[in-house]
Amino acid sequence: MSETLNIGLIVGTTREGRFADRALEWFETKIGARDDMRYEVLDLREAALPFFDEAGPPAAKTVTSENARAWGEKLKEFDGFIVVTAEYNHSIPATIKNAFDYAFEGWRRKPLGTVGYGGVGAARAVEHLRLVAINFGMVPVAGAVSIGGADFVKASQGTPIAELGDHLDGPAKTLLDDMAFWGQAAKLAKIEAENRQAA
Repeated sequence: MSETLNIGLIVGTTREGRFADRALEWFETKIGARDDMRYEVLDLREAALPFFDEAGPPAAKTVTSENARAWGEKLKEFDGFIVVTAEYNHSIPATIKNAFDYAFEGWRRKPLGTVGYGGVGAARAVEHLRLVAINFGMVPVAGAVSIGGADFVKASQGTPIAELGDHLDGPAKTLLDDMAFWGQAAKLAKIEAENRQAA
């Protein structure tokens, strides 16, 4: 079993002028410094998923959208996901929910982490996202990054997140440590399950 985890870093908003790019740039320096995981950015702008309009859920029927099929296959490559998310009206952006609705197997039994930003650090959006993840048998990890309050205001006005101070470094490390633990645990459990089925 490979000791290196493959993590999908999902950019959850698609609007022009999004703050997500600033959060992503900062967080890439954190995940990129790890030697126990590699990552790939999955930008929902590039995924270009249509609004969900299928005859049935992907758990039961193959989706008809070519972009959605490609999205579902891409997700299967990863051992876990970290979503960079805003909070829209006390919940996750519709783009993120749509991305979850358009796949199934690629999400199953993998850890999910979050980098949230906004006035309250996307706290309510993160809680909603964790509930969605549980439906797929995912493990929403306890560690999370929350860029909120004065940090969000300063960063929105142009201060690089890296210059806000080192108080966000601890949560970033905790998040990545949790992803490493649960990512390896899930991989091992899947191998054991496959071996039992083959026996």
